[in-house]
Amino acid sequence: MASQDSSSKFFSAFSLVAAIGAAAIAKKGLNTTWRATTGKNPPTNPADPDVGLGEAVMWAAVSGTMIGVVRMLAARRAAGYYAKSTGHLPPQLAKDGQDASKAPAASS
Repeated sequence: MASQDSSSKFFSAFSLVAAIGAAAIAKKGLNTTWRATTGKNPPTNPADPDVGLGEAVMWAAVSGTMIGVVRMLAARRAAGYYAKSTGHLPPQLAKDGQDASKAPAASS
């Protein structure tokens, strides 16, 4: 059990580092793309009333979506690397009932 605990902690740390690194790279790319597209720096704080509502909403939607997707992809990549290294998925990613054949029938 101690071995599984240590591998679980390793995966958590590895996944966290991968996600933070990917988010930082994505943010840098988003900032560059925003400047190229709009000719302005992205809003530092979209909640600031001096930032136009449309610009704030667009920045929040685009940056939130992109950073979330990149972090998820990094976590999936870390899980794949972990599975190749150990021969199994980390305990945090054990089957979670997503099998459609075992789902309860829809009731009307």
